[in-house]
Amino acid sequence: MTPNEGPTETHEHSSDSSNLMDQAQLLYINGRYQPSSDGATFPVNNPMTGQRIYDCASASVNDYGLAIENAHKAYQSWSKIGTTARRMIFLKAPDILESYLHQDAGEVISTDRPGTTAFMERQPVGVVFGIAPWNAPVNLTARAVACPLICGNTVVLKPSEFSPKSQNLVMRALTAAGLPPGCLNFLPTSPERAPQVTEFATKHPKVLRINFTGSDRVGRIIGSWAAECVKQCILELGGKAPVVVFDDANIDEAVEAVVFGALSYSGQICMSTERVLLHRSISGKFKAKLLAKVATVKTGNHLENPDVSLSGLFTPASARRVIDLVKSAVHGGAKLLTGNLEITGLNKTIVRPHVLEGVKRHMDIAKQESFGPVMIIEFKTDEEAVALANDSAFHINGPTVYVEATLPQGGTGGSSGYGRFGGMPGVEAFAERKIVTLATSKLRYAF
Repeated sequence: MTPNEGPTETHEHSSDSSNLMDQAQLLYINGRYQPSSDGATFPVNNPMTGQRIYDCASASVNDYGLAIENAHKAYQSWSKIGTTARRMIFLKAPDILESYLHQDAGEVISTDRPGTTAFMERQPVGVVFGIAPWNAPVNLTARAVACPLICGNTVVLKPSEFSPKSQNLVMRALTAAGLPPGCLNFLPTSPERAPQVTEFATKHPKVLRINFTGSDRVGRIIGSWAAECVKQCILELGGKAPVVVFDDANIDEAVEAVVFGALSYSGQICMSTERVLLHRSISGKFKAKLLAKVATVKTGNHLENPDVSLSGLFTPASARRVIDLVKSAVHGGAKLLTGNLEITGLNKTIVRPHVLEGVKRHMDIAKQESFGPVMIIEFKTDEEAVALANDSAFHINGPTVYVEATLPQGGTGGSSGYGRFGGMPGVEAFAERKIVTLATSKLRYAF
């Protein structure tokens, strides 16, 4: 069934854009929009005003069970469809998605035994449970589902409770491009139900892979659940990314890169620049230019002023946490170079950029991901800077200024998680290598 068939789906594709955001977001299971099995919903609020934007169906354990069973059933046929046919769907989907936004290969292996040929081919694994976050809702949702689907798997997706309608655009685009029912299932759920349904889906015997992008706290929980079942995961978790500025750097260009890396998305990216490690000989000049650049960044309500670059953080609680980290550092002896330690806006989510120096290694802000518009300046020699850059529980192998989609990206362990999205390592994560050995009939054995 396509999204244009059936009364429960019509509103998802309403041509009246003025009413689209007022309409409830439903679950999408086996090619059909539907409410949760018990009719439960939760509100999705505007982070700038705190006001409700729309209601969203809250998936239950029963809904997840139904979606997983349908995904497993769809896997039986989807996994047998040729890669060219799958590719055509994914070639069509970006154009469809863009319209919404504006309104396996095998190899031959040599063997040592005469008359024997071994083949290796990648095969899909089955049902994948994906969890995609709110901070880049379209991009990270596409990343969570695209590679698993292209490899021939089916997906049950849990979107963030903060952005289900935005993330639903990816599902709609793939469905409109021809993705068969059951291959991609979309099950938002309320914060209260999230732990229960996540544990259920992670431990379900027909779910064979899990990918999660989010906090290290939640990633450790999901990783432990998966470990109980000995299941493979991709966990892209937190970051505390450093940038090292050497004494021969072009300071103007370095400042531009640092400010962009630190303040894009108001610092709400796992690869955001949070630590600036400077060579002592250029610290004064760099600091002056950095503070001057930060002063030009407009902060405020983007709904009132479209020229604003830094708007509200995603929740009032997040804004309070960021300011608390900065205040704690200042009380502990760090120096605040810029920032007012205040939270503003109708919903108390707007935080100005803050820059600190003199942060000690024992301080919370030195050890924890701030996920806000905060930078720490530390003055070190080259050797000390490299050692300090590696002295962290967070290690993500992604850049802070530009991410190349075809390169593998993810954590190298610890609080940044493990596994890779992107490139061939991303394909390997959602496929199994099947070995086939062919031998001539004249072989003789020892017994």
